[in-house]
Amino acid sequence: MRHALLAGAAVVFATAALAACGSSSGDGGGDREGGGRAAGPAASSSAAPSVPAAGAEADPTEPADPEVTRSSEPPKIPTDRLTPATGTFTKKQKEYLTDRVPVGMDPAAVLQTGQETCDRLDYLVKVDRDTAVGAVVTGEITGAEPAVAHLCPRHKDLVERASHGYADGAYRDGKVRPGRYRDVSPTPNCTWEVTGPGGKVLASGSSHGGKRTTITMPEAALAFTSTGCWAWLSEGDNG
Repeated sequence: MRHALLAGAAVVFATAALAACGSSSGDGGGDREGGGRAAGPAASSSAAPSVPAAGAEADPTEPADPEVTRSSEPPKIPTDRLTPATGTFTKKQKEYLTDRVPVGMDPAAVLQTGQETCDRLDYLVKVDRDTAVGAVVTGEITGAEPAVAHLCPRHKDLVERASHGYADGAYRDGKVRPGRYRDVSPTPNCTWEVTGPGGKVLASGSSHGGKRTTITMPEAALAFTSTGCWAWLSEGDNG
């Protein structure tokens, strides 16, 4: 069911992307405005590292070439230069784009990515709210937090709830929060385990036939492991 919903969402986004051209007018009339097409990948700004002359030995006391050691992340377009090919960006759109657009890339294309994230949330919320939250928890919907903060604040509660959930994986070292949780879309091979001091198993189980399960993590829980359960959502006021 989950995969069918996400596949349906992909059709909606593909249609929206084909229809998108240019950017928005700056009327600021809604949560989502703007759009555009990418001008191409970011231009490379890395210079070739210096090479010692033939027969020369490298000086181990010489500092490393800054062009080699610095971050490979491409420089970003300054905020005051974030302008679309036509029209203007709204204040919220420009806030979303700040420090997010590599030099050489069309800002409208980056904005469209954020808008598509909002579109995916719109679609999934109408079908099944838990699936929408689970997709954020697992990362199947990427970039949800900044997109929601600036482009579709109507979904703020989804991001907040997702921040207290768990995707499949192993959690420990303070990442385990006591409380009640339920899985969203388990497979027939969903298994889970909660352990405490000394590796003692405090709770464990499996969900045969994809039947949904609710678990309680006690205060003594130190580690939580989940496999094949996709995502667990917090119930009640779990912190």
